Formats: sequence, C-alpha cells, structure tokens
Amino acid sequence: MAASHDFGRACEALAAADLARRGWTILDRNYRAGRAEIDLIARLGRTVAFIEVKGRRDTRYGDPLDAITPAKRSEIGRVARVWLERHGRPHWHYRFDAIAVRTRAGRSVVEHVEDAWRL
Repeated sequence: MAASHDFGRACEALAAADLARRGWTILDRNYRAGRAEIDLIARLGRTVAFIEVKGRRDTRYGDPLDAITPAKRSEIGRVARVWLERHGRPHWHYRFDAIAVRTRAGRSVVEHVEDAWRL
C-alpha cells in the first residue's frame, strides 16, 4: 500500500475520532458506489453529513480543502444519492461537510467545515 494511501486512511481515522468525540455517530466509512466513494457518513441528531476528508503534511501542495474540486463534489453527490436511496430517512437533514487534517512536526490539527458546499 502506498504511503500516501496510508496517510489518507490515517487522516480519515483522525477525522472519525474527532467526530465521535463531539457526539457524532459514524454511519459509514469509505462508502462506495461504483468506483466513487464518500470518506465518512456521520449523524448528529437528525443531521447526516456526507464528509470528504483531505490531509496535508505541509502547504507545498496548497490547503487540503482546495483539493475538493467541483468534479469531486459532484462525484460525492452521486454517491450520496445512492446512500440516500438505501438508507435515507425523510425526517433527517442532509449536508456536505469537509474535514481538513493538517499535520506538521508530528502534530495534527483537524478542522471540520460544516455545510461546505451545496449541489
């Protein structure tokens, strides 16, 4: 497995742990529809968030949130529709969130951006 893949999975684990500490329930991890996936699907009360997690070890390649392109957002939207068809509840509220994990000198900072985009 590539080091970047391992780093991405570690960022997802940090993001999931941060959400759980704040009371969120992780409904799915790496939910796939075809070749596309949503990193995390989490619920807090009646709110369900489809979450893209991006991590960076430094700023050489820019901010992690900048890597969530319009094409990636659209792909996440397609996967979210599949999840909603199978698991959605009419009384829940749905949104798209992003989590940035910035790691420097062995220390990671997790930033949760709620309602990061709309389709």
